Amino acid sequence: MDIGPVEMIVLEFPGSRADPDVVKAIGDLVSLGHVTLLDLVWVTHDGDGGLVVVDFDEDLIDAGLEMLAVGGQGLLSEDDLEIVRTELPADRSAAVIVYEQTWARNIATAVRRAGGEVELLLQLPHDAIVGASSATMQSM
Repeated sequence: MDIGPVEMIVLEFPGSRADPDVVKAIGDLVSLGHVTLLDLVWVTHDGDGGLVVVDFDEDLIDAGLEMLAVGGQGLLSEDDLEIVRTELPADRSAAVIVYEQTWARNIATAVRRAGGEVELLLQLPHDAIVGASSATMQSM
């Protein structure tokens, strides 16, 4: 099976709906073929301490996520969601998304065919990159 690197991301929002601009940005990445959404779960922590969990195959209209096309792989486990449940502050919500970096599918496939493997994939913190870039620019 040809598949690019797969990652999980948790996007947190105030209230019980995703920001429409963020949803549009994700939809644009999918439409352009850069990523493929494999799984999505919406978790809402209401002010009364209750948690609502909505899976991709349920009604995501209330969360503002109905426009996103999800491949429906069901890859998220209860263990994956447990940290979100325990760490999500009151009156906040989170989109837990598993996605394939579709743009890298051909690279990953070629590496596997050559007998290799995509061995390490790291996300570098935004603040670290901005800080390093600023330091580099100041030293020039």
